[in-house]
Amino acid sequence: MQAVARSSAPGGGPSVESSPAPGGGSGSSASVLVIEDEPGIVDFLRRGLQAQGYAVESALDGLDGERRALGGGFDVVVLDLMLPGRSGLEVLASLRRARPALPVIVLTARGEVEDRVAGLDAGAVDYLVKPFAMAELVARMRAQLRSIAEASSTTLSGAGLDVDLLTREVRRDGEPVALSTTEFELLVFLLRHHGQVLTREQILSSVWGYAHDPATNVVDVYIGYLRRKLARADGSTPIVTVRSVGYRLGGAEE
Repeated sequence: MQAVARSSAPGGGPSVESSPAPGGGSGSSASVLVIEDEPGIVDFLRRGLQAQGYAVESALDGLDGERRALGGGFDVVVLDLMLPGRSGLEVLASLRRARPALPVIVLTARGEVEDRVAGLDAGAVDYLVKPFAMAELVARMRAQLRSIAEASSTTLSGAGLDVDLLTREVRRDGEPVALSTTEFELLVFLLRHHGQVLTREQILSSVWGYAHDPATNVVDVYIGYLRRKLARADGSTPIVTVRSVGYRLGGAEE
């Protein structure tokens, strides 16, 4: 049974369902700042993340959270959007200006597409809608921390692919693959998030620098180009379509 956090029920305190995370602690030494105004959810996050080996500090309003995050010393920020004092989007914008490399994972009860897009456009690296499972949050945090570590490397590997960021050389199962500049940037973004489901909005923003544009299909077009160039002789491709969501590098077709 997974640990699950829920937002406040009407007329009552936060509803939190929890059970120990499977598999015990991860041994991580990363430091996490939780900016969340519901004490029950803060406690849920603190216990769950500490059980996985993370050092956790918290702030109950946007002003204190912004001050702590800007002060440094944190590897990841977990940020609620609906905060007293200063909204989560305002905090996020401030962090992106001052600490653009700091990963921020947004938590919110607001699951509409417009809210998700607003958070991603403001600079969130990932987005979880309440209720969420602790195991999923931990997995997403690990993915972001891996991405940071990989960003300091000059090579990326995964799903039978090897990419040299200096020479811009790409190999699939050891064989060279010629890519255009945009195809290369798209592949690098997918590799940096190997195994993670990426929305079209995330890809569009990171690779093309566009805000959300429902009229464009440029992401799907270039995914198609990349798939054809990376396909093996049997037609298999490392890029998976996740229906109604986006794409993932690695894994079986869903």
